[in-house]
Amino acid sequence: MDIKKRLPKIQENISLAEYTTIKIGGKARYFFKAENKEDLIKTIRVAKEFKLPFFILAGGSNILFSDKGYKGLVIKFQISNFKIQDSNIYTEAGVKLDNLVKSAQKENLTGLEWAAGIPGTVGGAIYGNAQAFNVKMSDLVKEVEILDIKTLKIKNLSKNQCSFSLKNSIFKINKNLIIISAVLKIKKGNKKEIEEKIKEFLKYRKEKHPLNFPSAGSVFINPENSKGIIHAGYLIEKCGLKGKKIGKAQISDKHANFIVNLKGAKSEDVLKLIKLTKQKVKEKFGILLKEEIQIIN
Repeated sequence: MDIKKRLPKIQENISLAEYTTIKIGGKARYFFKAENKEDLIKTIRVAKEFKLPFFILAGGSNILFSDKGYKGLVIKFQISNFKIQDSNIYTEAGVKLDNLVKSAQKENLTGLEWAAGIPGTVGGAIYGNAQAFNVKMSDLVKEVEILDIKTLKIKNLSKNQCSFSLKNSIFKINKNLIIISAVLKIKKGNKKEIEEKIKEFLKYRKEKHPLNFPSAGSVFINPENSKGIIHAGYLIEKCGLKGKKIGKAQISDKHANFIVNLKGAKSEDVLKLIKLTKQKVKEKFGILLKEEIQIIN
């Protein structure tokens, strides 16, 4: 049977570069936009029937696709509704973090200011336990609705069941669990203080982050030792790698934990810079950096 008969809206040979913040990646053999939970479940069921590998794509940050593309089915999960009720936010996985920040600000709710200007989605932030300015996504999570792709059953996980740790969660460990939605807990705050925090954090990002070039965000997780967190960007800079180019990819000369696409970069260029960086930091500091970005071959 033709897969198009089962999924009439499925697309073929779609450039993945268009759906990632670093603007790198070949073509997906098949591509489907899931508009709701039912779409997602049906699409995964069909992929299994056709024995197609599949990948769930959210906002496209923290992702590096191969130049060779993806030989299976990429499912763009874009359910993006949310509502604020009292001090709870009921949000679907595809909601952009920045949209939540702005809506919470209008309601004089505090707790999300740290996410201002982050290009990712709620699902991505929970998956990688995103953090900034001493606040972690896990600080806000009450519960997460998930789909188990093995059973195609939906269930809710408590915060404890999500096994959050530094830039990590059960969703990184168990790839069968797909984030559908979440309940976030924030609180009433002072309007002026919320505005000032958001302005401060946006200013910091503008000054410190390479926003003028496409990137996947922070490439490496900041390592920890007995004295606390060490910034990966500091280690990379001390190895003399700031500004290092391979092809059209560059370790940012503004923030060394970003690799930017100078227009026309290939995934191979980025991977070579990642390999070089890990090698140099290991040689100089004895620290093995771990990637924060997902590398999809």
